[in-house]
Amino acid sequence: MRGMNVLLSLLILGKSGSLLCRRNVTVVTMYASLGEEAICHSLNETEVTTVICGKKELKTLVNISGQIDSVKRVICMDDDIPSDASSVGHGWTIISFADVKRLGKENPVDADLPLPADVAVIMYTSGSTGLPKGVMMTHGNVLATLSAVMTIVPKLGKKDVYLAYLPLAHILELAAENLMAAVGIAIGYGSPLTLTDTSSKIKKGTKGDATVLMPTLLAAVPAILDRVRDGVFKKVNAAGGLSKKLFYLAYERRLQAINGSWFGAWGLEKALWNFLVFSKVRAILGGRIRFILSGGAPLSGDTQQFINICLGAPIGQGYGLTETCAGGTFSDFDDTSVGRVGPPLPCSFVKLIDWSEGGYLTNDSPMPRGEIVIGGPNVTLGYFKNEEKTNESYKVDEKGMRWFYTGDIGRFHTDGCLEIIDRKKDIVKLQHGEYVSLGKVEAALIVSPYVDNIMLHADPFHSYCVALVVTSQSTLEEWASKQEIPYSSFSELCSKEESVKEVHASLVKEAKKARLEKFEIPAKIKLLSDPWTPESGLVTAALKIKREVIKKTFQEELVKLYSS
Repeated sequence: MRGMNVLLSLLILGKSGSLLCRRNVTVVTMYASLGEEAICHSLNETEVTTVICGKKELKTLVNISGQIDSVKRVICMDDDIPSDASSVGHGWTIISFADVKRLGKENPVDADLPLPADVAVIMYTSGSTGLPKGVMMTHGNVLATLSAVMTIVPKLGKKDVYLAYLPLAHILELAAENLMAAVGIAIGYGSPLTLTDTSSKIKKGTKGDATVLMPTLLAAVPAILDRVRDGVFKKVNAAGGLSKKLFYLAYERRLQAINGSWFGAWGLEKALWNFLVFSKVRAILGGRIRFILSGGAPLSGDTQQFINICLGAPIGQGYGLTETCAGGTFSDFDDTSVGRVGPPLPCSFVKLIDWSEGGYLTNDSPMPRGEIVIGGPNVTLGYFKNEEKTNESYKVDEKGMRWFYTGDIGRFHTDGCLEIIDRKKDIVKLQHGEYVSLGKVEAALIVSPYVDNIMLHADPFHSYCVALVVTSQSTLEEWASKQEIPYSSFSELCSKEESVKEVHASLVKEAKKARLEKFEIPAKIKLLSDPWTPESGLVTAALKIKREVIKKTFQEELVKLYSS
């Protein structure tokens, strides 16, 4: 491998990343929220020589300085470098990014352009179990995905503006920003906590990132889109009166149209509702959004329809993994069907193989079902210094095609579109032999207005499931106020029997809507008052739950749910 290894925190890449690729430097990405043990493991495994990070991440680096040997240079994105991070005692040279730019202007160097087979990125995934694995991506892998996506989204051009707020250590954001750079699209950088005018880190009276930037393109994970949807509905319901009635009338009329009915709102009526009602919703994200890409996790049908109606923009669902350089499938621009992730990208081959143990077979009727396997030039080399895991998940066929076995279960519709229906690791067999898909049930229940996050837990020695529910504070407190239930803190409110009954009733209602079996519905729940964040280590940077970490953290609560 040519070049030197570099660690990028979640804060940076952008122009500096392009320069590193121009010099054929292998970039190592990792989430700053991984934790000290995982970061130390990743640094030592890749023998990183140069670390680029922010002031906040620099503190973590100082804490583990005695456990890492290869780091020789630290570039801090902030000018005010903490005194305890100085070179003395740590064995590294530290410099600000402003000084690096000055040195670059004074000492220009020629390009050392990479070959397609050279490793561009070693991306450490924030897995739900164990230490993170480093996925090796070549320049050829990256270009395969980018060139394929460019054929899907129409009229990408320099008039577009892209709002970037996801961590660049996530493959979805890395691919998206490289695509914008390739086309020449302006990128504005924000954060999930400053995205809208009402975001938690926005000072009262000031504007959010989307309002100021007015982007036309946005990549998002479902958790972010769910928050936007829930926020709008809460605001509408709180307003009440005529505005609430108008909103729901407009929504229902457009929903009929989206579902294909000629009796829904089309033409002039559609334009009228857009002007009277939905223009206010579109202003939340700047008012100019023309396309949204959703990836990283399944998007609920309710949220997808909300985006189509209220933002008036198509939303493309993509399916891919770090191991396939984000490439896999991508829904067509004009496809308004829900629950599907589209046909294979031009760079990808997708097939299903039987998983007999789970009851998914390619000869199933009416649609073939099985484990999803992705092949093509976007499939990565494997896991860095982990040959055993690489051989387990990657296979090369007799024609030389490289395939990645995803562990996800899907089915193909007659028009060639893929639908994700399960995941091998998420399936648990209950005491009486019923199989429960944890992810499928969680996706159905998280749409409850009382739920900010949820983890279903199934014990093979019991005949029923239980759940940990991170409760929506505003929704539960609003309900408690109407019921005149006294409480001194939100934590106390979550522990009240009346609250548990109300939230559980809401979960049962959503479960019936989703046509879940009785054994799939959690029989008992525990309400939690504190949110799960990447900083707490309970969810990944893409806001996926870390199931094993949560189980360990709330082991006592889960035991009580089964023993009570």
